[in-house]
Amino acid sequence: MARRIDGGHKERRTMANINVVNLGGSKVGEFELSDEVFAGEINDALLWESVKHYRAALRQGTAATKTRNKVSGAGKKLWKQKGTGRARVGSIRTPLWRGGGTVHGPQPRSYEYAFPQKKLMGALRSAISAKINDGKFTIVDSFEVAEAKTKLFRTALNKLEAGKTTLLVESSRKLDEKLYLGSRNLAGVELVLSSEVHPYDLLRYEHAVFSKDAIEALQETLKKFVSKRSKAAAQKEVA
Repeated sequence: MARRIDGGHKERRTMANINVVNLGGSKVGEFELSDEVFAGEINDALLWESVKHYRAALRQGTAATKTRNKVSGAGKKLWKQKGTGRARVGSIRTPLWRGGGTVHGPQPRSYEYAFPQKKLMGALRSAISAKINDGKFTIVDSFEVAEAKTKLFRTALNKLEAGKTTLLVESSRKLDEKLYLGSRNLAGVELVLSSEVHPYDLLRYEHAVFSKDAIEALQETLKKFVSKRSKAAAQKEVA
């Protein structure tokens, strides 16, 4: 299984096959996890970066303050410059006075920033490996049910021991209307596509349930972003 980066001795471990079950919890097969993808180290720092990027993009960025040209009040000089004994002042809207404008205050802006795709894929690999290591990862052969009933999916998740919060991941090619309608009203359950799943989703939910088609598609995508060093290490283990 994969291990976390802690600055200690580096050791690369092979990944074992993971059971594939049906919605009743019975084993129907096995899925071979790729060593070059999931046997690497779990990079906590990269996971933190991906979550920071995701949450930054969620910010509305609507905070705004009024400068002196936006606050109400006349622009007329209140009294003459000299001879009154009072401090000189040009406008009632001056930032020095209560009710005046704000200097260098926040203005509406986007907090989103670019995040390299290779780092995002690396964080996704680490998030899946962490779920597998914690025993919070399940692969089902299919999400197909007879009817689009919430009760059917609630029963299935209970049999899978999916916990209080669950992330369902399905392949975009296999997405069924019954799955969407039957799972949307379940509390603590979210359905995402394998092409759209984010490390933040995997970290946010206690348990992840992937369809076999979804994990196959995602594994093939992650293989394209594996570093040459990881590929060489995986091939060396096989040899």
